Amino acid sequence: MKLVIKNSDTLKDKRLSVVEKLDPCLDSVWHYHSEFELLYISSSFGIRFVGDNVSPFSPGDLVLVGSYLPHLWRNDMAYYNDEENEEIRKVKTIVTKFTKDFIGEDTFSNPEFSEIDRLLNESKYGISFGGEVSSELHKDLLELPNLSRPEQSIQLLNILYQLSKTDNKVFLSSTDMRQFTKKHSYRIDAVIKYISDNYAVDMTLNDVAEVACMTTNSFCRFFKKMTNKSFTQFLNEVRIRNASRMLVQENVSVSTVCYAVGYNSITNFNKQFKQIMGATPKDYRLSI
Repeated sequence: MKLVIKNSDTLKDKRLSVVEKLDPCLDSVWHYHSEFELLYISSSFGIRFVGDNVSPFSPGDLVLVGSYLPHLWRNDMAYYNDEENEEIRKVKTIVTKFTKDFIGEDTFSNPEFSEIDRLLNESKYGISFGGEVSSELHKDLLELPNLSRPEQSIQLLNILYQLSKTDNKVFLSSTDMRQFTKKHSYRIDAVIKYISDNYAVDMTLNDVAEVACMTTNSFCRFFKKMTNKSFTQFLNEVRIRNASRMLVQENVSVSTVCYAVGYNSITNFNKQFKQIMGATPKDYRLSI
Protein backbone atom coordinates (compact mmCIF):
# COMPACT_ATOMS: atom_id res chain seq x y z
CA MET A 1 0.00 0.00 0.00
CA LYS A 2 1.50 3.32 -1.03
CA LEU A 3 0.56 6.95 -0.42
CA VAL A 4 0.58 8.15 -3.99
CA ILE A 5 -0.86 10.85 -6.17
CA LYS A 6 -3.33 9.24 -8.55
CA ASN A 7 -3.91 10.41 -12.09
CA SER A 8 -7.19 8.73 -12.91
CA ASP A 9 -7.23 7.34 -16.45
CA THR A 10 -10.96 8.01 -16.57
CA LEU A 11 -10.33 11.73 -16.16
CA LYS A 12 -7.60 12.18 -18.74
CA ASP A 13 -10.03 13.37 -21.41
CA LYS A 14 -12.97 14.49 -19.29
CA ARG A 15 -13.72 16.35 -16.12
CA LEU A 16 -16.19 13.91 -14.59
CA SER A 17 -16.07 10.18 -13.90
CA VAL A 18 -18.74 8.04 -12.23
CA VAL A 19 -18.00 4.41 -11.39
CA GLU A 20 -20.04 1.77 -9.60
CA LYS A 21 -17.79 -0.59 -7.61
CA LEU A 22 -18.87 -4.01 -6.40
CA ASP A 23 -15.52 -5.30 -5.09
CA PRO A 24 -14.37 -5.10 -1.44
CA CYS A 25 -11.24 -3.19 -0.34
CA LEU A 26 -12.30 -0.11 -2.25
CA ASP A 27 -8.81 1.42 -2.17
CA SER A 28 -5.58 -0.52 -2.28
CA VAL A 29 -3.52 2.50 -1.26
CA TRP A 30 -3.73 5.50 1.05
CA HIS A 31 -3.77 8.04 -1.74
CA TYR A 32 -4.70 11.49 -2.93
CA HIS A 33 -5.48 13.09 -6.29
CA SER A 34 -6.24 16.47 -7.78
CA GLU A 35 -9.93 15.68 -8.37
CA PHE A 36 -12.71 16.02 -5.81
CA GLU A 37 -14.34 12.71 -4.90
CA LEU A 38 -17.89 12.03 -3.74
CA LEU A 39 -18.11 8.51 -2.32
CA TYR A 40 -21.46 6.86 -1.54
CA ILE A 41 -21.54 3.50 0.22
CA SER A 42 -24.76 1.72 -0.65
CA SER A 43 -23.67 -1.69 0.66
CA SER A 44 -20.41 -2.14 2.56
CA PHE A 45 -18.82 -2.02 6.02
CA GLY A 46 -15.31 -1.14 7.14
CA ILE A 47 -12.99 1.64 8.27
CA ARG A 48 -12.16 4.84 6.43
CA PHE A 49 -9.14 7.10 6.80
CA VAL A 50 -9.62 10.72 5.69
CA GLY A 51 -6.80 13.09 6.58
CA ASP A 52 -6.20 12.52 10.29
CA ASN A 53 -9.68 11.04 10.84
CA VAL A 54 -10.36 7.33 11.41
CA SER A 55 -14.02 6.27 11.36
CA PRO A 56 -16.15 3.20 10.64
CA PHE A 57 -18.34 3.26 7.55
CA SER A 58 -21.56 1.40 6.78
CA PRO A 59 -24.38 1.47 4.21
CA GLY A 60 -25.55 5.04 3.66
CA ASP A 61 -22.10 6.55 4.22
CA LEU A 62 -21.70 9.65 2.04
CA VAL A 63 -18.41 11.57 2.06
CA LEU A 64 -16.98 14.40 -0.03
CA VAL A 65 -13.17 14.31 -0.21
CA GLY A 66 -11.33 17.41 -1.34
CA SER A 67 -8.51 17.49 -3.86
CA TYR A 68 -5.10 16.32 -2.58
CA LEU A 69 -6.61 15.04 0.69
CA PRO A 70 -5.23 11.54 1.55
CA HIS A 71 -7.94 8.94 2.03
CA LEU A 72 -8.55 5.21 2.17
CA TRP A 73 -11.68 3.06 2.47
CA ARG A 74 -10.79 -0.42 3.72
CA ASN A 75 -13.01 -3.44 4.26
CA ASP A 76 -12.25 -6.04 6.92
CA MET A 77 -11.47 -8.97 4.64
CA ALA A 78 -11.79 -11.59 7.36
CA TYR A 79 -15.31 -10.33 7.96
CA TYR A 80 -16.24 -10.27 4.29
CA ASN A 81 -14.95 -13.79 3.80
CA ASP A 82 -17.61 -15.03 6.21
CA GLU A 83 -19.79 -16.98 3.79
CA GLU A 84 -22.54 -17.38 6.38
CA ASN A 85 -23.48 -13.69 6.16
CA GLU A 86 -23.87 -13.12 2.44
CA GLU A 87 -26.16 -10.08 2.76
CA ILE A 88 -23.70 -8.02 4.81
CA ARG A 89 -20.79 -9.09 2.59
CA LYS A 90 -22.33 -7.29 -0.39
CA VAL A 91 -20.38 -4.28 -1.60
CA LYS A 92 -21.77 -1.46 -3.69
CA THR A 93 -20.16 1.95 -3.91
CA ILE A 94 -20.71 4.90 -6.22
CA VAL A 95 -17.44 6.78 -6.76
CA THR A 96 -17.77 10.17 -8.46
CA LYS A 97 -14.58 12.06 -9.29
CA PHE A 98 -14.73 15.52 -10.75
CA THR A 99 -12.68 18.64 -11.33
CA LYS A 100 -13.87 22.04 -10.15
CA ASP A 101 -14.57 23.03 -13.74
CA PHE A 102 -16.62 19.93 -14.61
CA ILE A 103 -19.61 22.08 -15.51
CA GLY A 104 -17.53 24.88 -17.10
CA GLU A 105 -14.63 27.23 -16.44
CA ASP A 106 -15.08 29.44 -13.35
CA THR A 107 -18.71 28.35 -12.93
CA PHE A 108 -18.49 28.30 -9.16
CA SER A 109 -17.02 31.80 -9.07
CA ASN A 110 -20.46 33.13 -9.97
CA PRO A 111 -22.56 34.39 -7.01
CA GLU A 112 -25.44 32.00 -7.71
CA PHE A 113 -23.12 29.07 -7.04
CA SER A 114 -21.51 30.51 -3.90
CA GLU A 115 -22.92 27.74 -1.66
CA ILE A 116 -21.35 25.02 -3.80
CA ASP A 117 -18.08 26.93 -3.98
CA ARG A 118 -18.00 27.11 -0.18
CA LEU A 119 -18.77 23.38 0.05
CA LEU A 120 -15.88 22.51 -2.26
CA ASN A 121 -13.52 24.73 -0.27
CA GLU A 122 -14.63 23.05 2.98
CA SER A 123 -14.02 19.61 1.49
CA LYS A 124 -10.28 20.04 2.09
CA TYR A 125 -11.10 18.56 5.52
CA GLY A 126 -13.35 15.82 4.16
CA ILE A 127 -17.08 16.06 4.86
CA SER A 128 -19.35 13.26 6.06
CA PHE A 129 -23.08 13.77 5.55
CA GLY A 130 -25.75 12.35 7.85
CA GLY A 131 -27.95 9.37 7.08
CA GLU A 132 -30.98 11.58 6.44
CA VAL A 133 -29.09 13.42 3.70
CA SER A 134 -27.83 10.25 2.02
CA SER A 135 -31.32 8.71 2.18
CA GLU A 136 -32.80 11.73 0.39
CA LEU A 137 -30.12 11.53 -2.30
CA HIS A 138 -29.98 7.72 -2.47
CA LYS A 139 -31.91 7.39 -5.73
CA ASP A 140 -30.04 10.24 -7.45
CA LEU A 141 -26.65 8.81 -6.43
CA LEU A 142 -27.47 5.29 -7.64
CA GLU A 143 -28.71 6.66 -10.97
CA LEU A 144 -25.47 8.51 -11.73
CA PRO A 145 -23.52 5.62 -13.38
CA ASN A 146 -26.34 4.95 -15.84
CA LEU A 147 -26.85 8.51 -17.07
CA SER A 148 -25.37 10.16 -20.16
CA ARG A 149 -22.47 12.55 -19.68
CA PRO A 150 -24.64 15.69 -19.86
CA GLU A 151 -27.17 14.14 -17.48
CA GLN A 152 -24.39 13.17 -15.05
CA SER A 153 -23.11 16.75 -14.98
CA ILE A 154 -26.58 18.15 -14.31
CA GLN A 155 -27.33 15.50 -11.68
CA LEU A 156 -24.03 16.05 -9.88
CA LEU A 157 -24.56 19.80 -9.87
CA ASN A 158 -27.94 19.28 -8.22
CA ILE A 159 -26.48 16.82 -5.67
CA LEU A 160 -23.72 19.28 -4.74
CA TYR A 161 -26.30 22.03 -4.37
CA GLN A 162 -28.38 19.87 -2.02
CA LEU A 163 -25.26 19.01 -0.01
CA SER A 164 -24.27 22.68 0.18
CA LYS A 165 -27.58 23.58 1.85
CA THR A 166 -27.55 20.98 4.64
CA ASP A 167 -26.29 21.48 8.17
CA ASN A 168 -26.30 17.72 8.68
CA LYS A 169 -22.59 17.29 8.05
CA VAL A 170 -19.37 16.64 9.94
CA PHE A 171 -15.88 17.80 9.02
CA LEU A 172 -13.57 14.79 9.29
CA SER A 173 -9.93 15.86 9.39
CA SER A 174 -9.14 18.17 12.29
CA THR A 175 -6.62 20.08 10.19
CA ASP A 176 -5.68 20.67 6.56
CA MET A 177 -3.85 17.46 5.62
CA ARG A 178 -3.67 18.02 1.87
CA GLN A 179 -0.53 16.64 0.25
CA PHE A 180 1.05 18.54 -2.62
CA THR A 181 4.27 16.51 -2.71
CA LYS A 182 5.18 12.83 -2.74
CA LYS A 183 8.16 13.37 -0.42
CA HIS A 184 8.32 10.60 2.24
CA SER A 185 5.13 9.03 0.86
CA TYR A 186 6.65 5.54 0.80
CA ARG A 187 7.37 5.73 4.54
CA ILE A 188 3.91 6.77 5.69
CA ASP A 189 2.40 4.32 3.23
CA ALA A 190 4.29 1.40 4.74
CA VAL A 191 3.31 2.48 8.26
CA ILE A 192 -0.41 2.93 7.51
CA LYS A 193 -0.48 -0.47 5.84
CA TYR A 194 1.32 -2.12 8.74
CA ILE A 195 -1.06 -0.61 11.31
CA SER A 196 -4.23 -1.37 9.35
CA ASP A 197 -3.11 -4.96 8.71
CA ASN A 198 -1.78 -5.71 12.21
CA TYR A 199 -3.78 -3.58 14.67
CA ALA A 200 -5.22 -6.75 16.26
CA VAL A 201 -1.84 -8.04 17.48
CA ASP A 202 0.77 -6.66 19.87
CA MET A 203 2.46 -3.68 18.25
CA THR A 204 5.18 -1.49 19.72
CA LEU A 205 6.67 1.85 18.73
CA ASN A 206 9.91 0.05 17.91
CA ASP A 207 8.08 -2.32 15.55
CA VAL A 208 6.55 0.51 13.54
CA ALA A 209 9.72 2.63 13.57
CA GLU A 210 11.53 -0.32 11.99
CA VAL A 211 8.88 -0.51 9.27
CA ALA A 212 9.64 3.14 8.47
CA CYS A 213 13.41 2.47 8.74
CA MET A 214 13.76 5.25 11.32
CA THR A 215 14.81 5.69 14.93
CA THR A 216 11.92 5.91 17.39
CA ASN A 217 12.50 9.61 18.06
CA SER A 218 12.67 10.48 14.37
CA PHE A 219 9.64 8.31 13.65
CA CYS A 220 7.53 10.01 16.34
CA ARG A 221 8.22 13.44 14.84
CA PHE A 222 7.63 12.14 11.31
CA PHE A 223 4.34 10.39 12.13
CA LYS A 224 2.98 13.39 14.02
CA LYS A 225 3.80 15.66 11.07
CA MET A 226 2.18 13.34 8.53
CA THR A 227 -0.98 12.36 10.46
CA ASN A 228 -1.38 15.07 13.10
CA LYS A 229 -1.50 12.30 15.72
CA SER A 230 0.90 10.29 17.81
CA PHE A 231 1.43 6.66 16.86
CA THR A 232 -0.33 5.48 20.05
CA GLN A 233 -3.30 7.76 19.46
CA PHE A 234 -3.62 6.63 15.84
CA LEU A 235 -3.36 2.92 16.78
CA ASN A 236 -5.99 3.30 19.50
CA GLU A 237 -8.36 4.99 17.06
CA VAL A 238 -7.95 2.23 14.48
CA ARG A 239 -8.61 -0.41 17.16
CA ILE A 240 -11.58 1.36 18.73
CA ARG A 241 -13.24 2.22 15.40
CA ASN A 242 -13.00 -1.43 14.43
CA ALA A 243 -14.35 -2.38 17.85
CA SER A 244 -17.34 -0.04 17.43
CA ARG A 245 -18.14 -1.70 14.11
CA MET A 246 -17.95 -5.16 15.67
CA LEU A 247 -20.21 -4.17 18.56
CA VAL A 248 -22.89 -3.12 16.08
CA GLN A 249 -22.52 -5.86 13.50
CA GLU A 250 -21.67 -8.94 15.55
CA ASN A 251 -23.43 -10.65 18.43
CA VAL A 252 -20.34 -11.23 20.58
CA SER A 253 -19.38 -10.16 24.09
CA VAL A 254 -17.51 -6.95 24.87
CA SER A 255 -14.55 -8.97 26.12
CA THR A 256 -14.40 -10.89 22.83
CA VAL A 257 -14.32 -7.60 20.92
CA CYS A 258 -11.66 -6.26 23.27
CA TYR A 259 -9.22 -9.09 22.54
CA ALA A 260 -10.17 -9.25 18.84
CA VAL A 261 -8.95 -5.68 18.22
CA GLY A 262 -5.66 -6.05 20.06
CA TYR A 263 -6.24 -5.11 23.71
CA ASN A 264 -5.06 -7.35 26.53
CA SER A 265 -6.92 -5.50 29.27
CA ILE A 266 -10.68 -4.96 29.53
CA THR A 267 -10.05 -1.95 31.76
CA ASN A 268 -7.80 -0.26 29.20
CA PHE A 269 -10.19 -1.16 26.39
CA ASN A 270 -13.13 0.43 28.21
CA LYS A 271 -11.06 3.53 28.99
CA GLN A 272 -9.90 4.01 25.40
CA PHE A 273 -13.36 3.27 24.01
CA LYS A 274 -15.06 5.86 26.21
CA GLN A 275 -12.37 8.43 25.46
CA ILE A 276 -12.75 8.03 21.69
CA MET A 277 -16.43 7.14 21.31
CA GLY A 278 -17.84 9.09 24.27
CA ALA A 279 -19.51 6.06 25.86
CA THR A 280 -18.61 2.67 27.30
CA PRO A 281 -18.75 -0.29 24.87
CA LYS A 282 -21.92 -1.55 26.56
CA ASP A 283 -23.68 1.82 26.43
CA TYR A 284 -22.54 2.37 22.85
CA ARG A 285 -24.06 -0.96 21.77
CA LEU A 286 -27.35 -0.16 23.51
CA SER A 287 -27.53 3.29 21.90
CA ILE A 288 -27.33 1.98 18.32
